[in-house]
Formats: sequence, structure tokens, C-alpha cells
Amino acid sequence: MYTLPSKLKLFSIILMVIGLAGITYGFFSTPSTIDDVKEIMAAENAHGEGHGTENGEEHATEETHEANFVDVARGKEGYSKNAMKHEKDVHMEGHGDEHLEHVLHQLQTKPWSATFVSAFFFLMLALGTLVFYAIQYAAQAGWSPVLFRVMEGITSYVLPGSIIVFFIVVFAGTHFFPWQNEELVAGDKILQAKSTYLNFPFFLIRAIIYVLGWNLYRYFARRNSLRQAEVNNYDPYRRNFKISVYFLLFFIVTESMMAWDWFMSMTPHWYSTLFAWYVFATMFVSAITAIALVTIFLKGKGFLPFVNDSHLHDLAKFMFAFSIFWTYLWFGQFMLIWYANIPEEVTYFIIRIQEYNLLFWSMLVLNFVFPILILMNSDYKRIPWFVVMAGVLVLVGHYIDVFLLVMPSTVGAHWSFGITEIASICFFLGLFVFVIGTGLGKVPLRPKGNPFIKESENYHY
Repeated sequence: MYTLPSKLKLFSIILMVIGLAGITYGFFSTPSTIDDVKEIMAAENAHGEGHGTENGEEHATEETHEANFVDVARGKEGYSKNAMKHEKDVHMEGHGDEHLEHVLHQLQTKPWSATFVSAFFFLMLALGTLVFYAIQYAAQAGWSPVLFRVMEGITSYVLPGSIIVFFIVVFAGTHFFPWQNEELVAGDKILQAKSTYLNFPFFLIRAIIYVLGWNLYRYFARRNSLRQAEVNNYDPYRRNFKISVYFLLFFIVTESMMAWDWFMSMTPHWYSTLFAWYVFATMFVSAITAIALVTIFLKGKGFLPFVNDSHLHDLAKFMFAFSIFWTYLWFGQFMLIWYANIPEEVTYFIIRIQEYNLLFWSMLVLNFVFPILILMNSDYKRIPWFVVMAGVLVLVGHYIDVFLLVMPSTVGAHWSFGITEIASICFFLGLFVFVIGTGLGKVPLRPKGNPFIKESENYHY
């Protein structure tokens, strides 16, 4: 039976303490007044002048819309790399304090956004694993039962992770969701038209349903799985089959609505019919990667002797396949919007390309190019260190993916990767390791009583 090593347990606790301290610092270090913003922008302006600005910069027409908290530059080329300086030059002339209040709001939103990015990233590893687990039951797969305890250990994070994310999205308010600003909605016909769906009471009810439904399935599926090892019939397995089918139907709906609620409504004037599938692809490939990495770790420690290289091959095959699927959705959404060139749609990508250029394109390389190069060969999928290398790159790439879902919509050009972002990763990584390490240690890692356990142990591809 696996037991979380004392050193790893201590390491996870240290990560949580350091991370919590850094997150706290991030919230307390945000500017509190317009004067603070002026000082920050003056410092940025002086820094920009000291290092020079781009030649040939053209004047931009910028739409500062408080409905999505995104500063969008249209109809120009050669956008300044120093966004703070540019915005000061443009807006101090025409908008004055109104613009400074907008910048203040974005800077105060930054620690909320950094925390939410990491919180959701680690939740989606567990939640995607829960979906993969349900698919195995619904499909009555014969290759995967030896991995059920690994999956159950990872999904133990769904409860704390979903509760934390729930509280963030509920209490973030207008930091994330401009449709919660009553004054803004009163002057915006588009938001008024969407108010039947985008209103706080209904938003709260939906969030409760998501979190409750996901955790109830995890609770009953885990209980039935453990019960199967204690009985001489397959009734617990049959119950898990049934509830897994119903859960997958429930998840299809709730994941789509969650993606609209928690991400797309950050820019409520913009929408994409592919968006829910895109978020799902990000979640699913990241979760399968997490399963593979945890499996390799446990097998390396001698806790999974019944797992062979064919199981690893199949996990790596899923990593490869869903990396391609993610890229297909990314390209489909990007190409259609960019080719149509409708102003209300392309604004979503304009700020990501202009203000997050390096992250935007490096994400594509990490999530598509490297998985293709590393996992294309079937033999490489059986080599643990190859899979680990690909897995680390995929997880980094999809953290950037989540970062780009949130930051441009909430803080616009005023982003950075500093103490708060690093601290939030540390905190949630430490919590993730602690929770799943504890969850893995509660029962033997070999499932007993499953009707497909022998087939799974003898599985060879």
C-alpha cells in the first residue's frame, strides 16, 4: 500500500505555505488609489524612455470597454511593446481619471486572476481524470482497471479544488465578470439582452449544481469501486456503469455551461460556439497527462507491478491523440474568426497576439509541435522518460492555455508573470500533491473484484 513519503509531504506543505504567503503579498501589494497608478505608469514611462520605444509606431484607435475589461487596439500595426506607456500617452489626453480608474481596476484584478488560473488548472487535472474514469466504466474498457486506483487518487482533489474555484468565481464579482456591474449593464443593450442568463443568482445556482454534481458522482463511484472488492457479485460494478453513463450526460451539459460562465462571460460581448469543446480538450489532455505522470512515478517506486508498458503506451497514445484534437479545435476557432474579420470577434485574438505574443505562439508549440515530435513513434510511447518529457511540456503548455483564457480578459495589457503567479502555482501544486498523495494511500492500489481486472493485468498492445 502506498504511503505519502514524509519528505514529499513536508515539501507539499512548504509549497503551500510559501504559495499562500506569496498570494497574500500579491493582494496587499496592488495599488489602492489613482495616485498609485500614476506612480506606476510614470515609472513604466521612464523605463520605456530609458530603453527606447519602437520606431514607426502608429496612433491606435483603442476601445476601452468596461464590459469586458479588455483594452483592444484596432486598425494599426506596430503596437508598442510598452503597453503602460502607450496607454498613458493615448488616454491621459482624452480620458483622464476615467482611464486611470480602469487601469486601477485591472491591476487590482491581477492577483484574483493569477490565483484563479492556478486553481482551475489543478482542478481540471482532477476533473478531467474523473471524466476519463467515467468513460472507462461506461465503455466497459478492459485495458484500464489496473489504473482505477490511480485515477481515484487523482480525483480526490475534485472536492477541495472545486470548492476553492467556486469561492473564487463567486467572490471575484466585477473583477472577472463585467455583467455583474449594474451601472454598466444599464447602459449596455447587449448585456441587457443576456441578463436572463447572466445574472448573479442564476450564476450562483449553476455553479452549485456543477460542483455538487461532480462531487456526488466521485463519491458514489469511489464507494462502489471499493465495495466491489468486498463482495462476491458484480452489483457495485453495474451501479458504477449506470451512474457513469448518467454522469457523462450531466458533464457534457455542465462543462459547456461552466466554460461559458467562468471564462467566456469574462468578455460577454464575445462568443464562440467551439469554446466549450476547446476548454474540454484542454482539460482532457491535461488530465490524461497527469494520469500518465502519476502512474510512472508510482511504478518507478514499485507500487504498480501489474502495470506494463502497454498501459503506458495507451496513456501516451491518448496524450498524442487529444493534443491533435486540441490543435484542431484551436485552429478551427482561430481560423474562422480571423478569416471572417468581424470586429466584435477578432478583438478576442487581437489582444492575445499583440500583448501576449510570445505566450500565444509558444502555447501552440508546446501543445502541438512537441507532442507530435516526441510521441509520434509508437516505441517512444513505451519509454517512461520520453512520456515524462512530453507530459511536462504538455502541462506547461496548457497552463499557458488557461493563463491566456483568463488574463487578457481580466487584466488586459497589464499582465506579468511575477510573485503572485509563481506563488499561486506553488500553493495549488502543494495542495494537489498532498491531497492525491493522501488519497492514494488509503487503499491498496490493485483493484479487486473488477470483472476486467485479469484482462487488464494481461493486457498487451
